[in-house]
Amino acid sequence: MFTEAQLYSPVTQGVDGDVTVHLSDEHPGVHDPDYRTRRNAIAALALSYRAGQPVPHIDYTAEEQEVWRIVSAELARKRRRYACAEVLGAAERLGLPGDHIPQLDEVSEKLFPLTGFRYVPAAGLVPLREFFGSFADRIFHSTQYIRHHSAPLYTPEPDAVHEILGHANQLASPRFAAIYAEVGAAVARLETETALKFLADVFWFSMEFGVVREHGEVRCYGAGLLSSYGEIEEFRQAELRPLNIAEMGSIDYDITHYQPILYCAESIAEIEDVVGGFFAGMDDESPLRVASRLPGSR
Repeated sequence: MFTEAQLYSPVTQGVDGDVTVHLSDEHPGVHDPDYRTRRNAIAALALSYRAGQPVPHIDYTAEEQEVWRIVSAELARKRRRYACAEVLGAAERLGLPGDHIPQLDEVSEKLFPLTGFRYVPAAGLVPLREFFGSFADRIFHSTQYIRHHSAPLYTPEPDAVHEILGHANQLASPRFAAIYAEVGAAVARLETETALKFLADVFWFSMEFGVVREHGEVRCYGAGLLSSYGEIEEFRQAELRPLNIAEMGSIDYDITHYQPILYCAESIAEIEDVVGGFFAGMDDESPLRVASRLPGSR
């Protein structure tokens, strides 16, 4: 089952107000004191943000801007090769900059006229109910930090590259944005943690790691694939299964490795009908109802 906390470096705030980001021992920046100080400062700005306030601007360093330029150029090239037409059109309309890291309000200014979504800052992990629930108000919680410069094409955790080049390019599609909004509306109806986790897992195998068949080729639309330099090259090697909500919400998987099983739609319309339709009607009993359709269920 998907545990979102495993994706993010934990952030704590001491009684003195100091904010600390706890990087794992395997993180490329764990032994770089300047990077760790930088991460703490960016997290502190996000934690100080309150709804309705101006989104804090980050004074990105030349080193951070260079990381963005490298990753942005490489992912743009790979999107053209591997992303579906719906994402490619949305990315073109959105027009994210490749020469600098956009501030979150810059992303919002570009995104809002297209689908009504806007970005607000997150220090790291946002609780599932708050993160997914905010989609109903067309709000996306986004980190602002950038991966370590020693490994510009790799990150063990979601960063601004994932949140912006992955999710914003997806959210610029009205068809995908409507599915996000259905997710948010569903969260408002859910009371059990079991149902909330089921929703998160279906989201993982669709809006994060979803693929679709186009003109005889398998293309990606999931934000996790769109923002991964390595996995966007490898997803066609996965076992491709048809959309199956019961499996998507219950299958075990390892978030630290390339996904060996992906669920492939035959069209964007099928994603809307099957995935969007599920979220639109989801309630606390939905996991049990769809599980009853699995082979061997009684």
